[in-house]
Amino acid sequence: MQPSMIPRLCVLSLFLVHAFSNAETITAPTPPPHEWRLPDHVPYPDGNEPTPQRVELGRMLYFDKRLSRDGTTSCASCHDPAQGWSDGLATSRGLDGKTLPRASPTIINAAYNTIQMWDGRKASLEDQAMGPMDSPDEMATDFDKLMALLGRDATYRAAFQAAYPDAPIDKLLIAKAIASFERTVVARNAPFDRWLAGDVTAMTLQQQRGFQIFVDPNTGNCAVCHRAPLFTDNGFHNIGLSSFGREGADPGRFAHKPIAVLKGAFKTPTLRNIAETAPYFHDGSAATLMDVVEHYARGGDVKTNLSPNLKTGPLTQQDKDDLVAFMQALSSPIPAPIAAASTRVSHLPVAGK
Repeated sequence: MQPSMIPRLCVLSLFLVHAFSNAETITAPTPPPHEWRLPDHVPYPDGNEPTPQRVELGRMLYFDKRLSRDGTTSCASCHDPAQGWSDGLATSRGLDGKTLPRASPTIINAAYNTIQMWDGRKASLEDQAMGPMDSPDEMATDFDKLMALLGRDATYRAAFQAAYPDAPIDKLLIAKAIASFERTVVARNAPFDRWLAGDVTAMTLQQQRGFQIFVDPNTGNCAVCHRAPLFTDNGFHNIGLSSFGREGADPGRFAHKPIAVLKGAFKTPTLRNIAETAPYFHDGSAATLMDVVEHYARGGDVKTNLSPNLKTGPLTQQDKDDLVAFMQALSSPIPAPIAAASTRVSHLPVAGK
């Protein structure tokens, strides 16, 4: 190389570095306040503190199809770790293949919810765990038969004794154990989380722009319902789905709390690992994340009784692409089927400490 060329190459290199650095400075937003960080403490009710033994028992029960009346369905049938802890169907299938009216929600981070189910009819994970087992359309559990099975199974007897010493094996203990396992299904290591922690390269510039649109009340306005840090407000909203315009439409929360604004309103789902849980909405009517964004961009389909929160500003195609990219940055790796759950729960922080 000619010595005279070196200064010119250095000048060119400095120009390019400055140009690209300046472009990133202009387009990349800084991480938001810590309000978006998921709490370290996983809450649990009095009397059911998570222990390795309780989690292991819950894991056994969660994947055991013998808990259903005909031995074909387990909790994991509708909340499958391989399907983002949902089932990949528009609406779930129950006993004898019966088509159920609603999609199966993910159990990811359900431990943090203050209310459970699409219509909020269950207050806790323990309560929710019994829902499918009590339902004649889902698992339709024969509890007399189940208790006899558990009582003569030496492995289960030992597991119950280790988890809940000297307590009688009954529905309450089954619910407690399953809930303890579900409290280990926590997603907090997504690119978004690493970005929040200061790794500015964890999300692409497009994903960072998508987050800015997500929280901007004048454009995406998504965070009005999908709030920090859980990406849900644990509230209920009618978002104008086409199914609400049909005769005999699912009333949602209204069936349990008959207030006009709640007619056709359903619980705001978390967006954690949302890229893995298609299709979307309680009726499974959106096949892709872009379909979801397009639904909100047009202000819903059925305008009757719309939630006042459904106010999306004008979105360009680039805005929509950026929003989808951001939601794809919300997925955390969660081992399936959490074979090491017993080991991991020993490090589970105790609420309030």
